[in-house]
Amino acid sequence: MTLSPTLQHTDAEALAELQREHGRALFGFLLGLTHGDAQRAEDLVQETLVRAWQHPEALESAHASIRPWLFTVGRRLAIDARRARLSRPQEVAQEELDQAPVAADPVGCAVTAIDVRRAVGSLGPEHREVLVQVYFRDRSVAEAARELGIPAGTVKSRTHYALRALRRDLCGYGYGLGA
Repeated sequence: MTLSPTLQHTDAEALAELQREHGRALFGFLLGLTHGDAQRAEDLVQETLVRAWQHPEALESAHASIRPWLFTVGRRLAIDARRARLSRPQEVAQEELDQAPVAADPVGCAVTAIDVRRAVGSLGPEHREVLVQVYFRDRSVAEAARELGIPAGTVKSRTHYALRALRRDLCGYGYGLGA
């Protein structure tokens, strides 16, 4: 591109002329490099034009067109931006963080399981049998009563007293002392 004498002394006009002549083609090229991310492609076009403004010697070259230089600069900027993004952790919105599940602590889970086993083991055999039927084998009160050969009301009361004892034994886990 050969700039007219009036455009050589006004940088803003030269930059606007570059944008008019090569902006659309550069945007399309960079849109492909950014996998369709229009915002990123627009940013790269602007950065490419800023580089052209910072290097007036590129505008005054003897080449027939500055477009290859612009495309090379844009491609290098796209590569640099991609490398920079990949080297940093991905940004996540606070709303997404609030909804993300909390990662389980395997050591904490193992310790909790040991404490629960000990607490269940400390129960009397009648209370332990009821909890095993109702909670670990997922049986209804009626099914547990049939399996154990006791009335349904007894299953309910033993479950109540067993859970109360577990709450007391596991109060360090935030289950409290009440009920």
